[in-house]
Amino acid sequence: MDSGTNVVIELREIPTPDGTVDALLVRPDTPEPLPAVINLTDGLGFREAFADQSKRIAEHGYVVLTPNIFYRTTKSPVFDFEPDFASERTVNRFREITAPLTPDAMERDASSYVDYLAAQPFVGGGPMGVVGFCFAGQFALRVAAARPDRIGAAASFHGGGLYTDTDRSPHLVLPRVKARLYFGHASNDRGMPAVAIEQFESALRAWGGVYESETYDGALHGWMIPGGRVYQPEQAERGFEKLMALFDDMRATPATTSSSVNTL
Repeated sequence: MDSGTNVVIELREIPTPDGTVDALLVRPDTPEPLPAVINLTDGLGFREAFADQSKRIAEHGYVVLTPNIFYRTTKSPVFDFEPDFASERTVNRFREITAPLTPDAMERDASSYVDYLAAQPFVGGGPMGVVGFCFAGQFALRVAAARPDRIGAAASFHGGGLYTDTDRSPHLVLPRVKARLYFGHASNDRGMPAVAIEQFESALRAWGGVYESETYDGALHGWMIPGGRVYQPEQAERGFEKLMALFDDMRATPATTSSSVNTL
């Protein structure tokens, strides 16, 4: 399938143990059961850029669920003002919406999203993919850990805090992960500095599964998302191609044990 594919766009409500999630569901207009992808937004929440991205992924032959990951606090949009992380107002709002999304909450949500998709007649029985951006990079990894029975590929772009020295560090869930993984890191990212990337890649090597981890030269935190100040179209296009290659590989072949680390 390609950009000429007709898609169906629907607003859905998904029940979870913690409440009801407002979500966007985009899928090709075909009766053929297709693989599903969970698209997890960054810390600014759902907006038009993610609707466009979901449609683009769907045009490649996937059913794409884009949930409001901050549903415990509010429906979308999660910011009712123009966010600016240089302002105290934005920082306080970000803390408010992210506080309930603990590691355990992420794993509960993971099962709700996977089970919801699996119950849809237009979703096939094979592996699903998940991708997270910025704050949700670790969320994608935790989805893969929570549901290794269904998640076959997980990706993170400019994900923050993937490796920390706390007992809640996302890298600690790797032993439960069976999916192939992709990590696209930003340059000079305060949320994931070079030393943390090195430590995270060491953990990936110890894990021993199928993965790729690379730093996009000159790409700043948030470069993948159109509309932001640091959006870089060429690097974003390369990242999207990497994402689709990951999902297409998941679709075509089972994961095997190997590893790779690349730095651009």
